[in-house]
Amino acid sequence: MKALAARFALVVSCGLMMATPAAAQFWQCAPYAREISGIDIHGNANTWWNQAQGKYERGHVPQPGAVLAFESTRRMRVGHVAMVSRVVSEREVLLTHANWSRRGAIETDVRAVDVSSAGDWSEVRVWYGPQGGLGTSSYPVKGFIYSGHAPTTDAEPAVEYPHGADRETRVLAFVGKMD
Repeated sequence: MKALAARFALVVSCGLMMATPAAAQFWQCAPYAREISGIDIHGNANTWWNQAQGKYERGHVPQPGAVLAFESTRRMRVGHVAMVSRVVSEREVLLTHANWSRRGAIETDVRAVDVSSAGDWSEVRVWYGPQGGLGTSSYPVKGFIYSGHAPTTDAEPAVEYPHGADRETRVLAFVGKMD
């Protein structure tokens, strides 16, 4: 009887370790950008640029901690927002963002390149996990929303994400609130 009870307890505990918590949710880009940048704007990503007017400085020069606001497109109807984790050069930054390469996943320090003809950050290409490099699409952006303080990106441990050989990229698995 004790052996049966011990086996039952072992099976139940193994099952509980493998179960997904009921409270687990996927991150969307806007709540995640708000969380790590400290920019207190709510709503879909395509509303951030206009909401920032008069509340936060905005511009077209990348800075660490700033949020890059993407315009809405046919394929990206509610836009996208991503925080600049590091400026590499005048035309290249590393972004930390959610819900880009994998639904609900967090990616840190992924490459984004200004491909605009004027060099004004009005159009970018962004690293895309399934391709292991810069994606094939270019995206129009409105500009950068400046937070005025250092970014926060070390809230949870990182999980490795398979990618191309050009740089190490990590995806963080978070349990978070939705907007």
